[in-house]
Amino acid sequence: MPSNNKESLRQLLADLHAERVATMDPKALKINIDQRQLLVDTADRTSFAKVGDALAPFSLQEVNTGTLTLDSLLEQGPAVLVFFRFAGCPACNIALPYYQRQLAPGLKKLGATLAAVSPQVPERLVDIKLRHNFDFLVASDLDNQLARQLGILYTFNQASRQAALANGKSIGEVTGTGTWELPMPTVLIIDRERVIRFIDVAPDWLVRTEAEPILAAVKEIVAEQQLPA
Repeated sequence: MPSNNKESLRQLLADLHAERVATMDPKALKINIDQRQLLVDTADRTSFAKVGDALAPFSLQEVNTGTLTLDSLLEQGPAVLVFFRFAGCPACNIALPYYQRQLAPGLKKLGATLAAVSPQVPERLVDIKLRHNFDFLVASDLDNQLARQLGILYTFNQASRQAALANGKSIGEVTGTGTWELPMPTVLIIDRERVIRFIDVAPDWLVRTEAEPILAAVKEIVAEQQLPA
């Protein structure tokens, strides 16, 4: 699909919700809505990593190329990490293709590295990269180690657990992690000094960061790097 500068991720996700309202079983829809609202109401925002925090070294497992370290992500310039839930998540299959269209080309021009990150094990996570032919990195945060460091994890509530089990699988079986934990959708920008320059955490997974503020933040970092010492 060609890039459309007026395309809105929030509108794309609102359209997904509207489709669910029209077609989804009302009980299942209520469980979905209640879980998202609970996360909005109870998220401990004081635990989220903040702009100015320095990150400790970490590693991720890219689904095609293997280990990514923090240093390797920063080799060319700033790193942009987009945390998402798992390869089969409907909202993630809207958000990541949007970032492919609206974000990845601009980041490439700026010399920034884009990586989409999920706790799902690499052999299952690779599906979303292949299906959409992403030209950015897709990596597994094994055991949610980085997401835990950033304070962005959530756990399924009881109703969501029961619904998942009624459909045949726990989320831990889907992701291969064995737990009910997933990251809240988050965009993280790290500069070459390993410092967080931008972070946006969305407890409601149908509300995610638009491309424009991400690009603006990266442009600011790159401009600073080009100033004479």
